[in-house]
Order: sequence, then structure tokens, then C-alpha cells
Amino acid sequence: MKLQKHIKTALILSAIGLASCGVKRENVLKYVNPNIGTAHSRWFFYTPAATPYGMAKLAPSTNGSYGNNQGWEAVGYDTRHNSIEGFVHFHEWQVGGVSFMPTAGELKVKPGDLEKPGSGYRSNFDRKNELAEPGYYKVKLDDYNILAELTATKHVGFHRYTFPQNQQSRIILDIGNVQGESGPVDDALIRMTDDTHFEGFVKTYPKYFVQYDPQGRVFMYIYGEISKKPAKVGSFTSAGIQQGSNSASGKGAGIFMEYQTQDNESIELKVGLSYTSIENAKLNLQAEAGKLSFDKARRLAQETWQKELSKLYVEDANVANKTKFYTGLFHALLGRGVASDVNGSFPRHDGAIGQLPKDNKGKFSYDFLNTDAIWGGYWNLTQLWSLSYPQHYNNFVHTQLQVYKERGWFGDGIANSSFASGVGTNMVGLAIAAAYNAGIRDYDTDLAYKAVYENEMGWKNRKVGAGKMDVKAFVERGYSPFIGGTDNNFITDSTGSTFSASHTLEYSYSAFAAAQMAKAMGKEGDYQKLMKYSNGWRNLFNPASKLIHPKDLKGNFISNFDPNQAWKGFQEGNSVQYTFFVPQNPEGLINAVGKQEFNDRLENIFINSQKNGFGGGKTIDAFAGVSSLYNHGNQPNLHISWLFNFSNKPWLTQKFTRAICDEFYGTESIHGYGYGQDEDQGQLGSWYVLSALGLFDVKGFTDLRPVVQVGSPIFKRTTVTLGNGKNLVIETENNSAQNVYVQSARFNGKPLTSCWLFRDELMKGGKLQLVMGAQPNTAWGIVAPPSTQ
Repeated sequence: MKLQKHIKTALILSAIGLASCGVKRENVLKYVNPNIGTAHSRWFFYTPAATPYGMAKLAPSTNGSYGNNQGWEAVGYDTRHNSIEGFVHFHEWQVGGVSFMPTAGELKVKPGDLEKPGSGYRSNFDRKNELAEPGYYKVKLDDYNILAELTATKHVGFHRYTFPQNQQSRIILDIGNVQGESGPVDDALIRMTDDTHFEGFVKTYPKYFVQYDPQGRVFMYIYGEISKKPAKVGSFTSAGIQQGSNSASGKGAGIFMEYQTQDNESIELKVGLSYTSIENAKLNLQAEAGKLSFDKARRLAQETWQKELSKLYVEDANVANKTKFYTGLFHALLGRGVASDVNGSFPRHDGAIGQLPKDNKGKFSYDFLNTDAIWGGYWNLTQLWSLSYPQHYNNFVHTQLQVYKERGWFGDGIANSSFASGVGTNMVGLAIAAAYNAGIRDYDTDLAYKAVYENEMGWKNRKVGAGKMDVKAFVERGYSPFIGGTDNNFITDSTGSTFSASHTLEYSYSAFAAAQMAKAMGKEGDYQKLMKYSNGWRNLFNPASKLIHPKDLKGNFISNFDPNQAWKGFQEGNSVQYTFFVPQNPEGLINAVGKQEFNDRLENIFINSQKNGFGGGKTIDAFAGVSSLYNHGNQPNLHISWLFNFSNKPWLTQKFTRAICDEFYGTESIHGYGYGQDEDQGQLGSWYVLSALGLFDVKGFTDLRPVVQVGSPIFKRTTVTLGNGKNLVIETENNSAQNVYVQSARFNGKPLTSCWLFRDELMKGGKLQLVMGAQPNTAWGIVAPPSTQ
């Protein structure tokens, strides 16, 4: 979809939500284009008909029924496809299911092949007849001349299908087949309970459960109502069609409802969702949507999006940058959906139903989440959460503590309380320590510290799904030894790992975070011990090459070492990229390399990587940049452009963060987040948002007293509603695409001569003013932030 066309269509939105914001503000929804980056996008990426962090995330699927052999591959909706096979309700990391499709004419109960029109019930469509907005989606299905519309509340999906005159109109409820990342279907049920109500469930076995949590399963439950009684009902399974049957069970289960429709006749469905039971799906429907029309649900969803997106309110004439900003923020607030019900029920790993506690006001103080791994999230999501959305951070911490209480360990990626790590490591302890140090402490902090410490130091009876299976080697040696694997057969055990070097760097960083939490809580002995481990990176630093170099079990640097080779010692990256992964002690790394060489090397890396789009060039593949010098399309690199603030050349941070925002990020369906890169539930979008604000912390708020570094804000004026209710205004003077360098700065009227300030000072609110120019001011901001605390 063309940017200008999208904005023109979006202008039809009314100024929703403005009165509830209390001030006259522009409707920012018109700057969100969900279709950006939808080539090679992940299962959970494209879900326009949803509310922030909702359970109900409705979206069209072009190839979700094809499944996902590796568990992480792009599947679901792709801008390069021209047919839709259904509208799916559940979209999370390792979770997908429940597809509905309106059709007409000959009965077909399989979606058919993407490349074979007419082979199933899928329909061609034209993107000129498609509209995607936050909280709403519509498209015309050309094969049937049916207009499909979707919207949602937190737990309820809404459909409105407008049919032509037809004696064979139909709605298919396809429940028992694979969708996206769900993995194989173990069991399913769908049945009509009366003329206008239906219920069912699907049970799946995701790919990453097989590896990380074999006993785990995902249950998805529905209870729905339809606005018109069908003329007749039939069912189907993988065994075939049963006319006149109103129920089906097992693999391939589904039902179809037949109608005789008049021209422009609309039929609406409301579908309550739950991960715990059909009863709770029904309760969610009644509580949120019992008397709610489709149009009212859409208005409420979009009011919610306006309120949440406007917490970062941008004033600027550059439409493309505002589109990147608000689309990035949209994705940041879309991922990691709620898994608990309106009554506080949530799914436990053992199949039982857990219950959230109520606060002293009788309300549930947090939501239980399904969440992708937080790997790399400390350089985007957690910083954004702690700035303006602390409740989401609180939800994440509570979810992980609940899992810890049930399972004995944190899980990096979580699907219905089961471990679905994906990366085989675990940075949850770091994220929770950072929450504590950022003042987000609305949880049992003693329990949190116990869990954080064990995550860093514990290995006895450690579950595979908890990741860090080589932590024993790290604790005993101060580094993880390299164990050779083969393609797609990577090894991590108590003696070491195929990803030994990147694990050593990660564990060193997370040990530092835990150490700062220990110090804040007066645990001096633990602090000293953990700080020793935070220097583990030094054990792999090769003074000859001044690179991180994996060591073997005997303590020798491995031979046949190529610093550009990915996957050998380094997960999803290489030595050139990972050598900069010492965020806990930038000064230590700079001194080890030598400041001049450090700056020259890093600047040359960015100069050269800029020629390749700061990643994998125009190759549409999530791992296109893993062998490059710098790869903005993946997590391990996302702090590197900010390291110049620590090496006394902050103008280079200003230069290259702006260049990345301008060139890596796009406003097109193919070039949105690089070319087909891995957005991971809002991580790359969050990075753009933070860099556009000109605020970032290399250390991910893991310091005892966290620090915020200043970069090159993109916009003329931004008003940030902080999580504590105060406002921070960021203003720039003489800002433009060429004027990217900070000439001078003031914070609350006083000169700011450093390129950083303490986070607690920033959170008091006020005004940050920066004067920009076309040439670097090499005298401003050259005093580095504190490197260790």
C-alpha cells in the first residue's frame, strides 16, 4: 500500500479519543500503517484488529495453514501474496488458531493452495480494497464479492461480513487445523449450542515445546454468537464432510453455516477467547461485549489506541518520520498479549487453572502474559515500558515470577506457562533487575531477587526450557567453552555450547545486572561475587586480534577462527558484531581495544555497513545480516551505535542513529524494518521510537542508578507522558534531515553539557531543549557516562 494512499484513506477517521485525552491533540492513528514491513513478517507481526496487549488479535491469513517447520519462520500474512484463506483469532509466539472464512457457491472445506486459485475456499483480493488501522481491518474478497471487517476488545473478536444476494452464502469455522506457529493439532472441538451460539477448543503442540518443554500444550477456547440463525449447518474433519451435523471433533474439525442472503446483508459474529476454558471464553464475551455492537467495539478499540499512542505525542511536519514512529510504537504495544481472563484465571503448565490475586481495591493488579523471549528487549521494549508504560513492565515481571513459582525457573519465551525459549538462553533475570533498578517494584522483591540470582548462578535440576544450560561451565570457569555443532544441530550442555562466546558475553552482562540489584538490596556478598562474573568477557578477549574469540575446554582460543563467520561461537551473529557486547562496562572494552582503535573500527563498521542498509541489504531473509559487520535487523547489535557516547565522540552516535532511522527503516510493505528482518514483537519498532526521541541506555537500565544517553532527536517537539504521570517535553531547534548534530542543550533551563543524565532526573519531567546543526560540535557532550557503578 502506498504511503500517501494509506494516509489519505486513514484521514476518514474521526477525531476519536481526543476528548478522553483531556487536550486537543491530533488523531495519531492516521500515521500507523500496519502494512509496513509485511513481506516475510512473523506470525504475530500483522494483527491490526486488536487492542494493545490484547488476547484477541484478529488478522487475515494468506498462508498460516502452511504451518511453520522451524517454529520461527515468517508465516501468516505476506504482502507478496494475493489471496486470503481466513481470518484468525490467536496470534502469539508459538500460539495460533481458530480461523473463520466467509464464502459462497460450491462448498469447499479446505483453504487450498496459495498458488492455485480455486483449489480451496481461499479468495483473491486486491489491496486497493484493503484497509488496516489500529483496531480495525477490512477487505473485499473478490471471489465471493464479500466485504469482511474485523475489530476486537481485549478478549473478544468481532467479525462483520457483508454478502451479495446469494442462495449459497456461508461462514466456515475452521478450528482443527494448524495456524502459523501453533505446531500440530492434537485435538479440537467445535459445536453449535443453539441456533446462534457456538463453542469449541483447539489443542496444539508447538515446535519449541518439543525441544524445550515436551509435556507442554497450548489450549485455545472460544465461545461465540452469530447475529443470524443459519438456514442449515454442516461439519467436517480430516475424514470428510457431514451434512446436517452441528459439531465436529478431532484433527481438521470445523463447521459451516449456510445462509440465503440479500444484497448488502451483513452477518456479525462475536467470539470470546480464553486459554483456560470455554466457560471463561463465554465470561469474557459477556463481560466485554455482551451488548456491544461492531461499530461501538471499533470505536472503543481505536479510542484505546489513540490514548496509548498519544502518550508519546509528536509535533512535526515530516509525515514519513511520524509514520515510522507511530507504526513502530503500534508494534511495541501490540506484542506480548494477555493470557489471563476477566476473572483472573490464567493457564498453568500442568493444565490446571491459576488465579491472579486481587489488590486492596478488589482489582487484579496485573495481567498474565504470553511473551516471546526478552532477548535484546533491554535495548528497546523495557526502556520504552519503563518510560511511559510501566504497567506492561509490571505485567512482564509478575508473569515471570508466577512461572518461577510454578516451574522453579524463569522461562525466556512463554506460551501458556510452558517454556518456548527459541534462543536457548535466558535474559529474564536481567530484565527484572533492570525493572527493580528503574523503580518498578510492585511485586515480591525478595522472591524476585531469589529468582534472579538463581537464574544467573543456578544449574542443579535446571530445566532445558529455562535456557542457560551451560551456566555451570560459566560459573566454574568464568566462560563457556566452545562445543562444535553442525548446521541446525547446535549444542548447549553443562560443559559448554556451540554459542559459547555469545553466551559468555550475555551471562557477564546479566551477572552485572543482578549485582546491581543485590547492591541495591544490601546484599554485599552477592554483589561482589556477581561483579566478578560480570568480567567474564575478559576471559575471551584476544589481545592479539582485540576481538572476542571462543575458547575450548582446555582454555585455548579455538583454531580456524573467522571473525566474520556466524553461528560458530556466536548465536545469530559473529565476532565482529559481538565484540561490542560489553554494555555493562563500555569503558573496560574501550580501554582493552584502545580508544583510538575502538573509535576508528566502530566508525569504519558503520561507514561500510551503511552501504548495505545497516544489515542484510535487500535480501528478504531474517538472517541476511548475521555475517555482516553490523546487523540492525537482529538483537545483538542494537546498542552499538550508541557506544560513541562512551568513547568521547557523541556526534558519531548522533550521526549514525539518525542514518539508521532514515535508511534502515522504511514506510513500505517490503522495506519496513530492513528487508524482511526479524521485528520480534515490537523490538525494532521500539528502537526507532527511542532513537527518534533521542533517548537510550546502552546498559538497559541495569545500573544501580540508571543513566539515559542523549542522541539526535528527530522531531521538532515531542511530549512524553511519563509513567509517573509527569510530562517530559523534548524540543529541537534548527532540526532537519541534514542538521543531525547537537550544538547545545538545556534541561529545565540549565545548560546540559554532557550527552547523558541520570534517569531519575529525567523522570521528574520538564523540558529538554536541543539546538541542532549540520556540522558536529566536537566540544559538546564529550564527557562519557559513568561506565560502572
